[in-house]
Amino acid sequence: MSRSLMSRTEAAEYLGIKSQTLAVWATTKRYNLPYVKVGRLVKYSRESLDGFIASRTLVNGGV
Repeated sequence: MSRSLMSRTEAAEYLGIKSQTLAVWATTKRYNLPYVKVGRLVKYSRESLDGFIASRTLVNGGV
């Protein structure tokens, strides 16, 4: 199984937000969005990002 990891900048672009927003979310633990620490770098898996998008998707007005 190949797990490609994205940088914070790449992950933010994938989500359509600013990379600083991801940094704030990680610091404040606002959302349960898993990330991997590689030394000082923060990496995100595409699977985690897709799961996050799915968990935040509302259908029929949030029902």
